[in-house]
Amino acid sequence: MTNVTPHFTPSNLHGGTPTNNPTGLSETISEHWQQQLQLAAEARAASSNPHRHCRKEGVSRVSKGPVEASPEHSPKGPQDEDRNRATISGEIRRQDWDAMDLSGQGLRALSPSLFCDYRFLGKLFIDNNRLTRLDPSLGQLRSLTHLDVSNNQLRDLPEEIGMLVNLKSLLLFNNSIRSFPNEIGYLHKLEMLGIEGNPAAEDLREEISRRGSRALVTQLRENMAAGDPPNERDWHILDEASSPDTLSVLSYNILCDKYATISQYGYTPPQVLSWSYRKDVLLDEIRGLNADIVCLQEVDQERYNEFFRRELAHQDYRGVFSPRARAKTMADKEAKFVDGCATFYKSRKYILLEKHVIDFANTAINRPDMKGEHDVFNRVMPRDHIAVVTFFENRATGSRLIVVNVHIYWDPAYEDVKLVQVAIMMDQVSKLAERWAKYAPCADKAAFRHADVDGEPSVVGSEESQDELAPSQEYSSGTQLPLLVCGDFNSAAGTGVYDLITQGNVLGSHADLANHSYGNFTRDGMSHPFNLKSAYSDELSFTNYTPAFSGVIDYIWYSSTNLQVRGVLGDVDLDYLSRVPGFPNHHFPSDHLALKAEFTVKSVRKENKTVEAKFGPSKERRG
Repeated sequence: MTNVTPHFTPSNLHGGTPTNNPTGLSETISEHWQQQLQLAAEARAASSNPHRHCRKEGVSRVSKGPVEASPEHSPKGPQDEDRNRATISGEIRRQDWDAMDLSGQGLRALSPSLFCDYRFLGKLFIDNNRLTRLDPSLGQLRSLTHLDVSNNQLRDLPEEIGMLVNLKSLLLFNNSIRSFPNEIGYLHKLEMLGIEGNPAAEDLREEISRRGSRALVTQLRENMAAGDPPNERDWHILDEASSPDTLSVLSYNILCDKYATISQYGYTPPQVLSWSYRKDVLLDEIRGLNADIVCLQEVDQERYNEFFRRELAHQDYRGVFSPRARAKTMADKEAKFVDGCATFYKSRKYILLEKHVIDFANTAINRPDMKGEHDVFNRVMPRDHIAVVTFFENRATGSRLIVVNVHIYWDPAYEDVKLVQVAIMMDQVSKLAERWAKYAPCADKAAFRHADVDGEPSVVGSEESQDELAPSQEYSSGTQLPLLVCGDFNSAAGTGVYDLITQGNVLGSHADLANHSYGNFTRDGMSHPFNLKSAYSDELSFTNYTPAFSGVIDYIWYSSTNLQVRGVLGDVDLDYLSRVPGFPNHHFPSDHLALKAEFTVKSVRKENKTVEAKFGPSKERRG
C-alpha cells in the first residue's frame, strides 16, 4: 500500500525522550514487557561489541545439514488440506547457512544488493551501526524470521517492512522512530516488536506492555487502510484480424468463504476476508471483465444460488453448478457449504445443449481396469473433486463449443492423484466430444429461448428473428469441436498434469506416479487426442499469490486446431506487488488471479473428404 497515515504518533512524551518505566503503563508490568526491557538493556550494553550475535549464538556456524532457504515453502500439514492450495518449492536454492551478522561495524548504509542477493536469509543482525534508513528492497528478504536493527539512527521504517510476513522478532531498540507504518499489521507471526528506546507514542507502548506485540500487530492490521489500488491489468492483443465468430472466457478460483479464515490468511485484515466485503469486489470484477463464458471454482452451493446466480442474471448470465461429490452424502444444511465449480454463459449468445459432471473418484473405482487397485481406494477415492463439462452452440454462427471447468486436488504429496484426475477428465471429455460431434442440429433455435435449465428460464431478446440464427455447424469427429479446459490445476509446468495436457500423452512410468498402480494408466500410459495449448503462451508471473506460494497453477487451455487466441489479460502491477505480501487484500478478493482470454473460432475443415460446392442453410461458414 502507498502512503498511509500511521496509526500511532507521538503523544505524552517526557521531554521528548522515553524512559525505561514510562508513565501511563499498567502498574503491573507484564512478562512480555519485562522481556522487552531486558532485550533493550542487552542491546545497549552490547553497543561496542561487534559481531555479538556470532559470539553469543554461533549463528555463523555451518549447520549440521542444509536448511530450506524459504520456510514459507515448507510442506503443509494435514490441517491445511481444507484450503486446496498448491505448495511448490520456490526458486530460492538450499543453503548451508541462513543468518548474517553485520552488527557493530559502523555501517552508514547498506547496499540494496544485500536484500536482492541474500533472499534466503532467515536472520539478519544489523544492530549497533549508524544507519539512518532502510532501503525498501528490504522487503525482498521474505524468509526472515529475525531482524535486529537496534542502536541505529532510524527515524522511520519503509512500508515494505510489511513484506516480511515470516518475522517472529523485529527489534528496533534505541532508534529515533516516532511512528510505525500500518503495514506492520501484515506481520501476523510477530512475537516480539522491540520498541523501547524510541520516542514512540505512549498508547503504542501501553498496548504492547499490557497485551503484547501480537495485540498491537492485530490492531494495526484491523486499522489498515485500503491504500491506492494497482494500475489496471493490461490487455494484450495477440491477433487483430477481424472474425465473425469470437468468444471470451474467464477462469477464476474465487476462494470459498469457508476457506477464507484468519488461520489461513493471517496477514489479511479480517474485515477484508469477510464474505460481506469480498462478494461485492468479486462481482464487480466479474462484471467488469464481461466474458462470454465464466468458469468459477470454489463456489459453494449457497453462494451460487443466493448470490452469483441471482446477481449475474442481470448481465444475461445463466449458470450450471455442481458441488464436490461429498455433498451427495450430506444433509442439505451441510451440503450447501460444499464448494464446487460453476460455469456461467451469456444466454443471448449461447444455447446450452448438454451438461455433464465428471466425478473423478467414482469414475476411477468403477473402471474395470482399476478394480482391486489399492492406490485407487487409498489415494484417489478420498479426493472428491469434480469437473463440470458444458456443451454450447453459438446462436448467431451455429458453431459449437465444449467448456470444461475443473478444480484439481492441491497436495504436492499426491502428484499421482492429480495426474490420475486429469487423465480421467481427458478420457471422459474425449468420449463426450465424440458423442457430441454427432449431436443433432437445432431445428428450431427459437425453442431454446424459453428452455428451462436449472429452474431458470432463458432470457433472449424477442426482437431476434429466426432468420438471424444460423444453422448448426456439423462436425465429423470430436477433435473438430472447439474445446476450452479451464480451472485451478494446482500444477506447475513440468508436472505430469502439465505434460499430459500439453503433450497429449505421458508414460505410465512418469515420475509423478512413483510406484503407485492405476490400471491401464500405469500399464499403457495416458493420452488424449486434443492439441491443447495454454492461452498464455508466455505464462503470467503467477496466478496464485500468497506469502507461502507464488506461481502459475491456473490455466485456460484451448484446442489450437479450431481456436486462435486473440488476446489475454496481463500481469498485476509489479510496483504494487512490492508492497503487498499476498492476496486476498482490499483490491484482490481471492488468493488467485482471474484469467481471461479471447479467441477466434476457426472454420470447420472436413477431414479427408472432397467437398462439393453447395448452397443453402447447410453451406459451410468461413470464419
